[in-house]
Order: sequence, then structure tokens, then C-alpha cells
Amino acid sequence: MITKSEFRNSLAENVFNCKYRHEGCETWEKLSRSVVNEVCLEMREDEKNALANFIVEKKFIPGGRYLYYTNRGVKYYNNCYLFKSEEDTREDWADLVYKVQSALASGGGIGNDYSIYRREGAPLKRTGGLASGPIKAMKIVNEIGRYVQQGGSRRSAIWAGLRWNHADAHKMLRVKDWNSQVIPGTSTTYGEAKQRDFTLSAPLDCTNISIIYNTEWLENYKKTGEVGDIFRENAKYAMMNGEPGFSMNFYDKEHETARNACCEITSEDDSDVCNLGSINLAEIDSIDELRSVVELATKFLLLGTLRSQLPFDKIYETRKKNRRLGLGIMGIHEWLLMRNYGYEVSDELHEWLTVYRDISDKIANDYADELNISRPVAKRAVAPTGTIGILAGTTTGIEPIYSVAYKRRYLRNNEWHCEYIVDSTAKYLIEERGIHPDSIETSIDLAQNYEKRIKFQYDVEKYIDQAVSSTINLPRWGSEHNNEDKVENFVQCIAKYAHGLRGITCYPDGARGGQPIVPCSYEEAMAKQGQVFVEAHNMCKGGVCGA
Repeated sequence: MITKSEFRNSLAENVFNCKYRHEGCETWEKLSRSVVNEVCLEMREDEKNALANFIVEKKFIPGGRYLYYTNRGVKYYNNCYLFKSEEDTREDWADLVYKVQSALASGGGIGNDYSIYRREGAPLKRTGGLASGPIKAMKIVNEIGRYVQQGGSRRSAIWAGLRWNHADAHKMLRVKDWNSQVIPGTSTTYGEAKQRDFTLSAPLDCTNISIIYNTEWLENYKKTGEVGDIFRENAKYAMMNGEPGFSMNFYDKEHETARNACCEITSEDDSDVCNLGSINLAEIDSIDELRSVVELATKFLLLGTLRSQLPFDKIYETRKKNRRLGLGIMGIHEWLLMRNYGYEVSDELHEWLTVYRDISDKIANDYADELNISRPVAKRAVAPTGTIGILAGTTTGIEPIYSVAYKRRYLRNNEWHCEYIVDSTAKYLIEERGIHPDSIETSIDLAQNYEKRIKFQYDVEKYIDQAVSSTINLPRWGSEHNNEDKVENFVQCIAKYAHGLRGITCYPDGARGGQPIVPCSYEEAMAKQGQVFVEAHNMCKGGVCGA
């Protein structure tokens, strides 16, 4: 049997060794205690020890930047930076380039709301000529992200948003429809080329894009029942390509249009900052223990606002004013499976989420008062928790397990190789907890029931004062359950829940080249696990192996 102080699987151990293990932090326990000692200088010793134990046991894990920069010369603990173009001027464009380059070079992702920029082709009265438009600005930022790689190797994480009633919104809808865009000088589309080589450059390929919807859109929908052309097309392109996503900002949240790259942190202020860490519900034994974990995790993130270095002065100013926290949750699907619940917010989960919300609110305000610093304007956000979810060996964010088993594809020596793999969390639940593989409701299972996914996000969002980052899986475009005839149903489903959401992101199967995995049966994966297969090129179409 594994113990709480160990990694659950070799994948988690490999991620730790390759990404986070460094001098002074050679083991998970050493890293856990080092990050607490480095960040929590004002905390009582008994609290520091209890918090370190929670991290060792993976009941709370700080964001990956905290882990990476612990015991290093610089302290860039924050994951992402949120920008908001404030003036339709060339000076603002230049300032944006400076901010983006500075933030990306520090290892953080970035997001920017471009809605203030005038439409492409609008006359420039002061200097003459025609405006380049917001999409050109996005492309400039995209290329900065291509070449200012984080840490010299890591792909930059970038988000771009544009308001639904902006004159260039229709262009924004199509800007990443690579299947309809031919590479200049060829007869090949970007989509076809990216299926063969995902590293090939394409328009906004380093950037996630969203259309921003505000109170005006929602009120019109409530009065007329009409979503409008932009929203309808947005849904169709999301079903086809996965982008643009939907960014929802209504009533008192209307001006919180700045987002980080994964869209869980929201702000109305330019140069705001992420500050992330996640509670692992799957490892917490009782609702009383949850109270203790939330209390100490909230204090940790608040103290992080006193410790983390930032790339330029304006971010320091905004952080001091907002002191934004992003306490999230992960392991929800594992928590549900261990209690024989389906993928829905059960009454018991409502109780746990209420504790998470109420304790984080109270402790954030009380501890800020005790420290004589500004109270946080927001406390909770659900990040994707990809890497820290792997470290914890649990399900990421609010996501269900993607697939119990799958075939992973990769290129080696110009040949496609495939391996059969059982999802590490599913394997733990099957082998250690006795859960039957067929009882695990996966993202693939739910791809034909996207309303259940959206409803789950809608219910969790009630406990979040920022946003939930979650990707709704859909079947392949052109298939029985995702095609032109299904668009209106999808439109109405998103519109139905829009008032209680902060954003929706989709991924249709095979939408982008480089998709590395395709689901298979648990029995097939178990029978072929550990073997490597070389497959013929014509068996690896659509970005996945043996579809």
C-alpha cells in the first residue's frame, strides 16, 4: 500500500524529478517544508508545521510557480498576469509589448482584453492612415510569446479577448479557423499542415481566444430569447475548432474582463496577477479537516502576496490594492467516485463547497486585518491544476477523468509510436479502492452529454468569486453528435446557463493537430500495457493514433 507521504505513481514522481526537484528540495517533503518556511514568515510555528504536513500529504498544493521558485534566487511565485488595454493609442500598443515581454520572461502566462482598440481599417485622424485593429495587436503578442519562451523552453501561455459587439468580432470568430485558411504560396491549409506538424506556425497558435459577453448581451437575451449572430457563430466555431471560447461578465462583474491564460482569475484592473493553490478534496478525510486545510491554505496565499517578486512596478501597485487570491479545488471527481456519486454536485458536495467558500472568505479578511494589509478583493478560483494534479495523483480541477484507458501517440525517428496506458488516477481507484472501470464516468462518456458538464460547472461556480477553468469535451465535428444540425441545441444549452457562468471552453475531438491520445477499453490497455507499437502512417490520421 502507498502512504500519503509518497507519490501515487511513477508519472507523478517523474514530474517532480524533472520539474521541481532541485538543490535543497531533493524530496517532496523537503520541498513542502521549504515553500512554507520561505513564504509564511509571519505564521505561528504550529501553523507552519500543520500546513507543511498538509502539503506533504497533498491535501493542499501551492501553484507550480511556488514549487518551482522555492529555494531559488528569484521568487516569481505567480502563475500569470492579467492585462487590459486602456487607451486606443499607439503608446498603449507599445506599453502592451513591454508588459507582455516582461511578464512572459518572468515565467508567467498573460492575458489581455483588446476591446478598447478601434476596428481594423478605421481612419486615424491624428496621424493619418488606417487602424491596424485589435487582431493585429493579438498577433504581435502571439509572436512575442513564440520567441520569449518561458525559462528558455516552456511554451508561453496567452489569452486574448474581444467584446461581442466590437466591429471586429466577426473576424475574431474566424481567426483560428485554420481549416479554411490556405498557407500563402501553397494549396495546403494551416489545419492540414498542423495535423502533420503541430509545431508549424499558424495564426494565433500560441494564444487562446474568447469572445467577451456583457450585461447588454444577457439582458437582450432575457427580453427576446435571441442570442444574436455573434453568439450563435461563436458556438458553431467552438464545436468545430474549440475556439473562440466564451467569456461571461455580467452585472457587478461586468468590468472584470481581464483574464489569465487559463481564464480562472478575473479582474477589472490592468496589470493584476494570479496567486494560485489548490485544495485536494480526494485526500481530505472529513469536513472538519477541510476547514483546517482551507484556513491554512488561505493564509499561505495571503502571505504569498507579501513575498512574490513581480516583473514591473504597476503589477506591484495593483497587487497591493487587490491582493487577489486564487484558492482552488481539485480531486472532485475522485471524491465523487469514492462516495459512489455520479458526476454531479451532490448534497454532500454542496456542504463541502460551502465550507470552502465561507472559511476562505472569513480567514482572508480576518488575517489581512491581523497583518494590517488590504483585504483581498477575491479569494477563490478553480485552475486547471494540470501539473499539480499529476503530483497529487488525482483528477484535475473540476474535470472528470478524461478516459480510463487510452492509446498515446508520439513521433520517434520519423515513425509514429503508440503505447497503451491506463489513466494513473483511474488505476489507483480500480486497484486501491476497488472501483469498477465501467462505473467511472469520463470526459469521453460525457462528450455526448455536454449539458451535464456545463451544469456541473454552473453549480460549482456558485461557490467561486472569480471563475472556473474547465474544458468541455465534444465529439469530432461532422460526427453523429456534433454537426451542423446540432448547433442550435448547443447554442441554447450555453445560453441557458450563461447567467451563472464566467466562461466556457470546448474541445472537439481531433480539432487540432498534435492530439496525442485516443481512448480505448480498459481491457485492451491492460493486455497491451508496457508494449510499444510502430504504426503505419495511414493508421494515424486526424492527430490521433488508430482512430
